[in-house]
Amino acid sequence: MRTSRRLSVRLSAPSERARRPKHLSAAVPPRASTLVRQLQEICGDDNVFWRAEDLLVWEYDAGFDRHPPSAVAVPGSTAEVAAVVKAAHDAGTAIVPRGAGTGLSGGTIACAGAIVVSTARLRRIVAIDAAARMAVVEPGVPNVAVSAAAREVGLFFAPDPASQRISTIGGNVGTNAGGPHALRYGSMVNHVLGIEMVLPNGEIARFGGTAADLPGYDCVPLIVGSEGTLGIITKIWLRLLPLPEDIRTFVAIFPDIDRGARAASAIIAGGVVPAAMEMLDNVTIGTLNAAFDVHLPPDAGSLLLVEIEGLHEETEDWAASIERLLRKNGATDVRSAASAAERELLWKARKLGYAALARIKPNNYLHDAVVPRTRMPEVLKQVNAIAERYGYVIANMFHIGDGNLHPVLLFDARTEPIDRVMEASAEILKVAIDAGGALTGEHGIGLEKNHFMPWVFTAEDLDAMRRARDSFDPDGTMNPGKIFPGGEACADIPTERTKRVLAEGMWV
Repeated sequence: MRTSRRLSVRLSAPSERARRPKHLSAAVPPRASTLVRQLQEICGDDNVFWRAEDLLVWEYDAGFDRHPPSAVAVPGSTAEVAAVVKAAHDAGTAIVPRGAGTGLSGGTIACAGAIVVSTARLRRIVAIDAAARMAVVEPGVPNVAVSAAAREVGLFFAPDPASQRISTIGGNVGTNAGGPHALRYGSMVNHVLGIEMVLPNGEIARFGGTAADLPGYDCVPLIVGSEGTLGIITKIWLRLLPLPEDIRTFVAIFPDIDRGARAASAIIAGGVVPAAMEMLDNVTIGTLNAAFDVHLPPDAGSLLLVEIEGLHEETEDWAASIERLLRKNGATDVRSAASAAERELLWKARKLGYAALARIKPNNYLHDAVVPRTRMPEVLKQVNAIAERYGYVIANMFHIGDGNLHPVLLFDARTEPIDRVMEASAEILKVAIDAGGALTGEHGIGLEKNHFMPWVFTAEDLDAMRRARDSFDPDGTMNPGKIFPGGEACADIPTERTKRVLAEGMWV
């Protein structure tokens, strides 16, 4: 392939050391020591961890669940990944792929005596092809690194989850991550052109690629969002976009959350699709003011952060339409970011807002349901009523443009039982589903929501999904216990979750 400019970047690796298939044990496999020696031969002694004290940092992700793997392998190439997978397959040992561990749904928690295969050493940006508007990267590359490399040639990578400085491209693919700008540009599935993947038997396969219309089945959309249940991704071809000529960011203030939600729906109905549209409630506004000194009106009931991108002529027209619609639907004030620095501060506050909520309570539980925009006002009323009934402070800070609801229940695990938090959370999720919503927008199903899958899918639906998975992984060794309800693979996880929260006071 001819390229106009090609970059090769290697990032330094970090230094920190549904059902269970019938043939898998819930304990450490009896041949684990033999397998560990094989893994050491493949990856090197320094890249395999098996002692209990070394496995502690691999037991959890950014959620509440915790469970130890039987071992961890950190391969440094596709060939090493394939050899690791083949060795585990031959030993009858399950595998859990892992990126940066920023997931919130328990998708990288090891069950059924599984080993973790980390992509921490697969951190090369193989190429940035400006002419083809494409990047080729390994799965361990942080999301923000792709954006930085693309910017050097006048391009950008659209998916921008709040964790983009840490989360990896492989993990983003696994959960079909999005972020604020998914409203205009879509989530990961809209930006993945091709995938190289090690199958559960150790074979290497490539799906999709750079051709505009490849023959045969398009498996890429199936793999994106599969949460590591089909194989281990070792290389990704990504779509890049040209940097917009003009960007304008608006802050609209509303007296309550209801009018803010109605205004967001009115903007889309009016024919304008912003690049991003975020909602913050009064609790969140106060927290961000204290943490980032962004000078948002402290008495505002809600706030809309609206961003438009395009040619100068387009943004000029859109800006006028958006301001008119915001004011018509109850905005008491509409202001625009006066500089790039002010815009960056607003987005910094938005993306680091979840961490700032620890100022209120040391623990929080973050939701990820999706709700139709037109139902958002009534759903928010019900969500807030549930939190009030349970006695929890709730903060709403979410992607209102595409209906990706992220209410955050704030609590103190030292005095408030985690089981009660989960009860309230289940009620909130049920409200979203009853309104015609979905279980997840970008965090994935994992362990967190697999038991809720029958709320949305029939037994026939789930069986069809299992058959699709089994076509890749007939032995069920890839990330067992995730996505699908039932089975014993991770039956002991809830107990471990409670122990972890009470012992560590984790907040996510």
